[in-house]
Amino acid sequence: MPHFPFQRLQADLAALIAKSPPGFRLPSEPDLAADLGVSRATLREAMRTFETQGLIRRRQGAGTFVVGKPPVIESGLEVLESMLTLARRTGLDVGPGQTSIEQVMADKESAVALGVPEGTSLVRVSRTMRAATRPVAYLVDILPENVLHAGELTTKFSGSVLDYLLQRGDPLVTSRAEITAANASAEVAKMLEIQRGDVLLKLTAILFTASGQAIDFSHSYFLPGYFKFHVVRKVGGV
Repeated sequence: MPHFPFQRLQADLAALIAKSPPGFRLPSEPDLAADLGVSRATLREAMRTFETQGLIRRRQGAGTFVVGKPPVIESGLEVLESMLTLARRTGLDVGPGQTSIEQVMADKESAVALGVPEGTSLVRVSRTMRAATRPVAYLVDILPENVLHAGELTTKFSGSVLDYLLQRGDPLVTSRAEITAANASAEVAKMLEIQRGDVLLKLTAILFTASGQAIDFSHSYFLPGYFKFHVVRKVGGV
């Protein structure tokens, strides 16, 4: 049994969730806090972990419900594939949710990533990806207008910019990605229906053509409980 109070609280909550069937409504926050001997603020902080993992779901005015063990998309990162491709291969029903396609001006970060001057007109494609009844990922792609026009995706877009570019025949060869843990901003939290500051998996990537041109700068935010990524590496000198 963990020795620290917060760890004990999380262990008690984990045990309660594990023994409760999907759809079970947990006791109200005041009652549960009293039962566990903690403040409501401490309880709320501990419950955020399980909500981010997809094990519980808070519904405004209705309470907190047990979801059960969520489906997991597990993949290596050695080969770049779209989230839709990964989901299809693992037999999970995942599809695009709310989508926004807009024209934006390049800020310093996107200008450096795409090798264009600041203020250059770019296309920003943002959307959620949903599994069952909730969003599990928030994806943002930023591309030069000479690569993708905002009106180009209105009728042909499946949710994956990568798949669209590949089907169009673009000569894509490499992607450089950084993997970090990130706290959800207000925008990301709203799109993923979580609390601001919740911890997410974040992949920041730049997609290159055969000529070395950067054509897509992306930020992908994943709920940890629904995704498991790994990397297979050779041992040095072998």
